[in-house]
Amino acid sequence: MARRATAERGTRHAPGRSASEGDVAYDMTMTEGYGGDAMGDRGGRGRSRWSGSGGRWWIWVGRAVLWAFIIVVVVNGIRAPFERFTQPEAQPGASAPPKSNFPTTQASAYALQFASAYLNYDEKNPAARATKLAPYLPDTTDQQLGWNGSGSMTLDSAQVAGVDVRDQHNAVVTLAVSVNGTWMQLAVPVYTSGGAMAIKGRPALMPTPRKATVPDSPDVTEDSAVETQLKSDLRGFFVAYAASDAAGLDRFLAPGVSLNGLGGAVQYGGIKEVVVPEGGDRRHATVTVSWRIPSAVRKAPAGELEQTYDLTIVRDQDKWDVQQLRGSTETAGP
Repeated sequence: MARRATAERGTRHAPGRSASEGDVAYDMTMTEGYGGDAMGDRGGRGRSRWSGSGGRWWIWVGRAVLWAFIIVVVVNGIRAPFERFTQPEAQPGASAPPKSNFPTTQASAYALQFASAYLNYDEKNPAARATKLAPYLPDTTDQQLGWNGSGSMTLDSAQVAGVDVRDQHNAVVTLAVSVNGTWMQLAVPVYTSGGAMAIKGRPALMPTPRKATVPDSPDVTEDSAVETQLKSDLRGFFVAYAASDAAGLDRFLAPGVSLNGLGGAVQYGGIKEVVVPEGGDRRHATVTVSWRIPSAVRKAPAGELEQTYDLTIVRDQDKWDVQQLRGSTETAGP
């Protein structure tokens, strides 16, 4: 009876077919394959057509994970070469500058003091130079640091032009120096450790910066009426500026502005040029002034030197007040 009931159930799943052993075996396989019981036998073939029945949902989860993995691989495979082509090419040997606490200020002062000993020598007294160099050099270093003992040299002046920090212990301090009346640059290797310093190696002479090609100043539409007015008004201003006359300066300065002046080091010689562009109540003017500078030789006539200033001026009714005075970047005329 059990076999007949099974056959009949098989007939219901496949109308129009006669029950057979194959049908029964097929139903048994389908239900048993998914852990079917008596209830599973009755619905085995119907459930086999539903994607979520039994354990088959694990298959679909696996397929989703597989497809997600394939998509990630494909996307990364396409993106990687694109990023390589679009990123800037690294220069050979280039690396990020090392972060360092190298004492640049102290090293600069140290290099300046060293230069005073290094760039002064006289063949008449070579021992004096060696004595002055000794505090800066390691004991194993040539105490004349490359000088052959002949000739003479005089350092006229020196100032720091730059510091190239190589790492936490080493830097090259570049000095702008005048030696025997000639300007040049001197690269000084400075070593530091634990607050102590030494000149690690031989310095190197370097060229001074080459002369740049300066572009002409851009053309402006000038306000000739204001220029004429300022040539007269600014005479008193520059006279007071040369002498540091506070009361005289206050007459020309905008409210809240103060200016020290030159303390009598020069005397007013005249205004050579005033350029004021058209505009509103606040303008930026360029003024070239001639200063009389006392000669270094007593009773010799004073020389004159033309200098250019940038002035910010503001209108105060019928006059113009000086709000700011500073050096100019305008191109010098002929």
